[in-house]
Amino acid sequence: MEDSHIIFGIHSVVEALKQNKDIEKINLLKDSDNPKLKEIEGLAKQQTVKVSYVPIQKFKKFENLNHQGVIAYTSQITYQDFESTVEAVLETKDKPLFLLLDGVTDVRNLGAILRTAECTGVDAVVLPKSGSAQVNNETIKTSAGAAFNISICKVDHLKDAIFYLKSSGVELIAATEKTDDTIYDLDLNKPLAIIMGGEGEGIQSSILKMADHRGKLPMSGNIESLNVSVACGVVLYESVRQRLFNI
Repeated sequence: MEDSHIIFGIHSVVEALKQNKDIEKINLLKDSDNPKLKEIEGLAKQQTVKVSYVPIQKFKKFENLNHQGVIAYTSQITYQDFESTVEAVLETKDKPLFLLLDGVTDVRNLGAILRTAECTGVDAVVLPKSGSAQVNNETIKTSAGAAFNISICKVDHLKDAIFYLKSSGVELIAATEKTDDTIYDLDLNKPLAIIMGGEGEGIQSSILKMADHRGKLPMSGNIESLNVSVACGVVLYESVRQRLFNI
């Protein structure tokens, strides 16, 4: 990340956390005996901000700064409030489309997904604060700038977002191979939120159980799965097809 997207020094990072700034992650100096680092760790935990204890070598590029063993990386975009975003979309659209990403950790995959989501009219992309890729330079580059043109919300837990969407009349469809139905068997022409899983384990079982419907992509080759960004594009464009032709 560029230096303009870092906060350094104990006091500065503490204040940024207290002011609820959009912080992606914090690096703390490993083996430091400064008790203030524990305070930062506690504040970060309250906000579900990732904290890593790293060796002094990680701070080498910042040796000209009075970093005090603390570097916070701030977001390059402005995350939108989840509930306010959902309410605003529901007030203006009869068939909103939301995208929930469960454990997508590769920044380039996230960027590609954001690009496709923007092109297919997704109203908001929802990410969990923990266990999700950062929106960094690589994400923005891969998204071709789409990261600046689509609403992105971060939530403490995806389950809370799912409960809220369901209570707002939005159905949840999980893209998963754990079903007999294909994505083409499902009705995507309605108020909808699509859940896509991460690169490794896919959608968590606890979240999968909350989905109203499940749909898979038919696979004819020897490879058992698609890259998550490719799979997401297929699912989103099936939604576009159904909505375009009012199927």
